[in-house]
Amino acid sequence: MITKQDATATLYVAGNINVDVMMGTLDRWPQRGTEVVLPHSELRPGGSAGNCALALEAMQVRHRAIASQGDDGLSAWLAGHFPHSAAHWTRYPCETSLTVGVTHSDHERSFLSNLGHIVRLSAQDVLAQLPARAETGDIVLLCGTFLCLQLYDDYLPLLRELQQRGFITAVDTGWPPQDWNDAVRAQIACWLPHCDWLLLNEAETLGLSTDATLPEAARRLAQQLSGRGGCVVKRGARGAGCWHASGTLERPARAVTVVDTIGAGDSFNAGFLTALLHQQDIATALQWGIAVASLVISTQPRRYPDWHQLQLTAQEC
Repeated sequence: MITKQDATATLYVAGNINVDVMMGTLDRWPQRGTEVVLPHSELRPGGSAGNCALALEAMQVRHRAIASQGDDGLSAWLAGHFPHSAAHWTRYPCETSLTVGVTHSDHERSFLSNLGHIVRLSAQDVLAQLPARAETGDIVLLCGTFLCLQLYDDYLPLLRELQQRGFITAVDTGWPPQDWNDAVRAQIACWLPHCDWLLLNEAETLGLSTDATLPEAARRLAQQLSGRGGCVVKRGARGAGCWHASGTLERPARAVTVVDTIGAGDSFNAGFLTALLHQQDIATALQWGIAVASLVISTQPRRYPDWHQLQLTAQEC
């Protein structure tokens, strides 16, 4: 069994860390002026970077969450969930970013979000929270691409600088609020050559590439990357796949009872990149990603695996 001490590299997760208010289950939006009482609610830290960092903390993986923070009543509460990272966060005079997530009986969800502190996060903030030179195997994952508005405009110089510092780079863009269009695709195409690993779900892969089929889309995106990694596609109940220079590799997911799919992709990222930190092959990385995501979506309240659970669950995937 692989031990935590086998890895000396660090995974840095940069992007949107915010407060999540999760409620459900709702299948029909209420009429204006009325009130609906829902049976489930949970207040928890969230955001793509936040979910990934929480999974890494549970597994006791060497990591740091890189973010900004606001200065309202929720700021200290949010920072308290990331005690090894929050001391380095840049503070801005603004409200804390907040997302209300509403779950539906078909396991889909809807989100309502404000802007808050995450739109203030800059490339300078990220670089200031990173070492001037990466250790061998260090990875930087950029999350919440389209929500971190100021950071998004600087992705090209940021990724260039990260690679100059010796980091392995990974990006999980998420879905653009303005939807996919030619302008968004053109902007991303400029920085894809400086990205090693692209971590997307099926819809994002098809939206970014415009190809008709998933294999064509993932293959085309992989060809635009640096060549040192690949395009990883998270496929939910169908598992995940990776398209890279040497070909394609796919791994199925075991059947689980789905309770809450929010953050599933972020949890997958934690497992997948943790395997890379431990110099595991792509097949193992896919299995670790699926293992973490499978546990997360089948628990309520939300529970992340510890290191021992990860090893056992990954063997079952």
